[in-house]
Amino acid sequence: MAPRVVLVEADGGSRGNPGPAGYGAVVRDPDSGEVLAERFESIGVTTNNVAEYRGLIAGLEAAAELGAAEVDVRMDSKLVVEQMCGRWQIKNAGLRPLAARAADLVTRFDAVRFGWIPRERNRHADALANAAMDGAASAPAAPVVDAPRIVEPPREVGVDPADRATARTVADRAATARDTGGDATTTPASWEPRPSFTATRLILVRHGETEYTEQGRYSGRGDVALSARGREQVKATASRVAALAPGAAAVVSSPLSRCTRTAEAISAALGGVPVRRDENLIECDFGAWEGRTFAEVREGWPGELDAWLASTRVAPPDGESFAEVAERASRAVAALREAYARETVVVVSHVSPIKLVLRDALAADDAFLHRLYLDAAGISVVDLWPDGGVAVRSVNETAHLADIG
Repeated sequence: MAPRVVLVEADGGSRGNPGPAGYGAVVRDPDSGEVLAERFESIGVTTNNVAEYRGLIAGLEAAAELGAAEVDVRMDSKLVVEQMCGRWQIKNAGLRPLAARAADLVTRFDAVRFGWIPRERNRHADALANAAMDGAASAPAAPVVDAPRIVEPPREVGVDPADRATARTVADRAATARDTGGDATTTPASWEPRPSFTATRLILVRHGETEYTEQGRYSGRGDVALSARGREQVKATASRVAALAPGAAAVVSSPLSRCTRTAEAISAALGGVPVRRDENLIECDFGAWEGRTFAEVREGWPGELDAWLASTRVAPPDGESFAEVAERASRAVAALREAYARETVVVVSHVSPIKLVLRDALAADDAFLHRLYLDAAGISVVDLWPDGGVAVRSVNETAHLADIG
């Protein structure tokens, strides 16, 4: 039986910095302290920090191989712990690919928690790292090993062994069942169209433009008003939604004003159906990046940005991860299905929550989030059936905006 929670202790070092280097990692049962796995390796000549990251990666890989769902990571490297938590910038370009690789591994678990411990409490991993460094020191001289260069953050592209593939399929089905309220493992696949009147239909609407939209700025929890062009978009969107869903039961909106103004216009076009606010539909909290341009973030937080793009479980500094937004969005969808069974409801929200709802509806992976473009005031339509069936009817409809300059 796979352990649900494991403890990973990791360390790495070099004699000379750079010098002969190695890492060590131990996976333990957190209750009994039993050693479940050990990893150590000589990695030639490199720096302490590279070796520490390699130890972390080896520990996470070992935990994944054991089938763990949650991981508590303990390291005596303050730098690695703070960078993985998003509190410190990754200024060394050579460490960024390693941090991105570690962040990618984090996505394989339900939860990963990082904590710093003093060196004396990390003796086992330290001893393994020293044994590895002994091996590196006795090997023939080798050139300094820098972290590998990559063009974009790593993503899984290989084929898992059969057992891992089966586990991943079961987990994906469980996630689908969680998001839709049905049991995806028992929902039969079918090419036959389903009757739409038995589904809960979500009309997903992104709010109209704001000045931040036009300027290419991160716009999260800040309450930025609609621009003049955004208000024109909202009028056109309201007319389109009224044509798509004249019998909509309600409009549910993020509490931010760019959404509530959009929702109120749609409500009026539908004859005054009620507007309800749901905090779960609010945009991602971009923390320190709020209000900054994409170029400013790339310049000021290059390592953090790479790690964030590589993993939905990594948050911007002082912000919120997409994994956390996904949990909120899933709660919102579940509540809508329960409250509006076999009815149509208009959902007014932001880029991140809508993308995450569509990702789950299409059973896509996280790469979908960076490949899908959602226009301001665009409309998407999703049908959800009680048995877990899902049909995405449209994505990012914008024809109604064609006459707006």
